[in-house]
Amino acid sequence: MKLEYFYYDGCPYCQYVLSTIKNLNIKVDYCNIQEDEKSYNRLISDTGRRTVPCLYIDNKPMFESADIMKWLEDNADSLEKN
Repeated sequence: MKLEYFYYDGCPYCQYVLSTIKNLNIKVDYCNIQEDEKSYNRLISDTGRRTVPCLYIDNKPMFESADIMKWLEDNADSLEKN
Protein backbone atom coordinates (compact mmCIF):
# COMPACT_ATOMS: atom_id res chain seq x y z
CA MET A 1 0.00 0.00 0.00
CA LYS A 2 1.42 3.38 -1.00
CA LEU A 3 1.05 6.23 1.49
CA GLU A 4 1.81 9.86 0.65
CA TYR A 5 1.41 12.57 3.26
CA PHE A 6 0.71 16.13 2.13
CA TYR A 7 1.44 18.70 4.82
CA TYR A 8 3.37 21.81 5.79
CA ASP A 9 5.43 22.39 8.93
CA GLY A 10 3.46 25.32 10.35
CA CYS A 11 0.15 23.44 10.42
CA PRO A 12 -0.66 22.13 13.93
CA TYR A 13 -3.04 19.46 12.60
CA CYS A 14 -0.30 18.25 10.28
CA GLN A 15 2.00 17.95 13.30
CA TYR A 16 -0.54 15.73 15.12
CA VAL A 17 -0.60 13.36 12.15
CA LEU A 18 3.21 13.46 11.79
CA SER A 19 3.50 12.46 15.43
CA THR A 20 1.18 9.49 14.85
CA ILE A 21 3.14 8.40 11.78
CA LYS A 22 6.41 8.54 13.74
CA ASN A 23 4.98 6.79 16.82
CA LEU A 24 3.64 3.95 14.67
CA ASN A 25 6.89 3.85 12.62
CA ILE A 26 4.93 3.76 9.35
CA LYS A 27 6.66 4.21 5.99
CA VAL A 28 5.24 7.28 4.27
CA ASP A 29 6.36 9.49 1.38
CA TYR A 30 6.31 13.10 2.59
CA CYS A 31 5.07 15.93 0.36
CA ASN A 32 5.59 19.37 1.91
CA ILE A 33 3.31 21.64 -0.12
CA GLN A 34 5.23 24.78 0.90
CA GLU A 35 8.56 23.41 -0.29
CA ASP A 36 7.44 21.40 -3.31
CA GLU A 37 5.33 23.21 -5.90
CA LYS A 38 4.70 19.95 -7.79
CA SER A 39 3.08 18.41 -4.69
CA TYR A 40 1.02 21.55 -4.09
CA ASN A 41 -0.22 21.55 -7.69
CA ARG A 42 -1.02 17.83 -7.55
CA LEU A 43 -3.09 18.29 -4.38
CA ILE A 44 -5.13 21.06 -6.02
CA SER A 45 -5.59 19.25 -9.34
CA ASP A 46 -6.55 15.93 -7.68
CA THR A 47 -8.86 17.29 -4.99
CA GLY A 48 -9.75 20.87 -5.86
CA ARG A 49 -8.57 21.77 -2.35
CA ARG A 50 -5.49 23.34 -0.77
CA THR A 51 -6.32 21.75 2.55
CA VAL A 52 -3.81 19.80 4.61
CA PRO A 53 -3.24 17.42 6.20
CA CYS A 54 -4.05 15.00 3.42
CA LEU A 55 -3.02 11.36 3.30
CA TYR A 56 -3.09 9.66 -0.08
CA ILE A 57 -3.79 5.95 0.34
CA ASP A 58 -3.01 4.24 -2.97
CA ASN A 59 -3.66 7.58 -4.73
CA LYS A 60 -6.99 8.21 -2.95
CA PRO A 61 -6.92 11.32 -0.75
CA MET A 62 -8.16 11.38 2.85
CA PHE A 63 -8.57 14.67 4.71
CA GLU A 64 -9.13 15.58 8.39
CA SER A 65 -6.39 14.89 10.91
CA ALA A 66 -8.61 12.86 13.27
CA ASP A 67 -9.77 10.60 10.42
CA ILE A 68 -6.21 10.14 9.16
CA MET A 69 -4.85 9.30 12.63
CA LYS A 70 -7.67 6.83 13.28
CA TRP A 71 -7.10 5.14 9.91
CA LEU A 72 -3.35 4.87 10.56
CA GLU A 73 -3.90 3.39 14.03
CA ASP A 74 -6.59 0.96 12.78
CA ASN A 75 -4.36 -0.24 9.91
CA ALA A 76 -0.90 0.00 11.51
CA ASP A 77 -0.34 -3.76 11.65
CA SER A 78 -0.78 -4.13 7.89
CA LEU A 79 1.29 -1.08 6.86
CA GLU A 80 4.95 -1.10 5.86
CA LYS A 81 7.30 0.05 8.62
CA ASN A 82 10.45 2.17 8.38
